[in-house]
Amino acid sequence: MRARFLGKDPQSGKDGSPTLFATDRTDRETFLVQGWKVTDSAALSDVGTVPGHEDIVEVPVEILEMYLEHKAKQAQ
Repeated sequence: MRARFLGKDPQSGKDGSPTLFATDRTDRETFLVQGWKVTDSAALSDVGTVPGHEDIVEVPVEILEMYLEHKAKQAQ
């Protein structure tokens, strides 16, 4: 699987995250999201059990807006 950069949170600075990537999977459309690892116990309790091979990350709304822009470009 390869990852293609779609965008980065403009407030994150030169070497920061969050960042959004599209993958080249052919069996389904997927994205990679780099974000802030959630360690807040209340938030993790609200989420519930997270399998050991997964993690919960927080991203700002700008990352979701980048996704919508990506989808709009694909539709053109």
